[in-house]
Amino acid sequence: MAGVLFGGGRSIDRVICCLLARGHLLIEDVPGVGKTLLATALARSVDCTFSRIQMTPDFLPSDLVGITILDKSTGEFVFKKGPLFANIVLADEINRTPPRTQAALLEAMNEAAVSMDGATYPLDPPFMVVATQNPFEFEGTYPLPENQLDRFLMRIRLGYPDPAAEARVLEVRPSQKPLHDLRPVLRRAEVVRMQEDVDGVRVDRSLIEYMVALAGASRVHEGLLHGLSPRGALSLSQAARAWAYMDGRDYVIPEDITENLLPVCGHRIVAKGVMPGEAGAGERIWREILSGVPSPV
Repeated sequence: MAGVLFGGGRSIDRVICCLLARGHLLIEDVPGVGKTLLATALARSVDCTFSRIQMTPDFLPSDLVGITILDKSTGEFVFKKGPLFANIVLADEINRTPPRTQAALLEAMNEAAVSMDGATYPLDPPFMVVATQNPFEFEGTYPLPENQLDRFLMRIRLGYPDPAAEARVLEVRPSQKPLHDLRPVLRRAEVVRMQEDVDGVRVDRSLIEYMVALAGASRVHEGLLHGLSPRGALSLSQAARAWAYMDGRDYVIPEDITENLLPVCGHRIVAKGVMPGEAGAGERIWREILSGVPSPV
């Protein structure tokens, strides 16, 4: 992945962490900084099924999930699966599609299953949604509601590359031949096994109490309408486990938590006087909370 996203080492780490933690990723940034490139590079690096969905204002839930059609040869109704039935799903520009279609992702992201006409269809593991979006103030976008944002394990930003990395982009043009030349380095079964290994990473009781204290401090902060939910604290714990596993450890340390606090929890709180999903105010408040809650030794 680093062979096509130059200077994006930390962002690549976040993507892999989400994959190992069985989480979903939201990449938010201005157009043209490599959001789609990063998601596609992940899909090409893992030997899994992949779907890219270009979200548009006229995109319907059935276009995402699938439809039930009549098989004339048998006279029975058959469910025709939509592009959501893949291991890695790229939902490109997710906030350009209306809320009704955004909501169709909720069950799949939370339950790894899809319900249609009274039947439930499980999604094969691993299942990961990588969504990209432009900042919500851009024209023609629909801000994601709080319950939709809460389904993403992390929200990250790529930012502009440094001059050396940008010069290399102009020289190599990674979205062309380098991207198409990527070959899988992991099989699907290996990813599932590593996800199971992450579940076995140990979290000391003192670190559990530390995460509970961080969540509790957010719920009483005077600058927030509501703080971190128990699901958010659970997501932070799972991300810390995956981060420790990536570092070759079978136990979590405080740095695994603090390193992932902003990308995991920044989008799960709503500051007073700020629209849901706006990043700056939430990140400032989390830094205040982090400095006020003592970390275990």
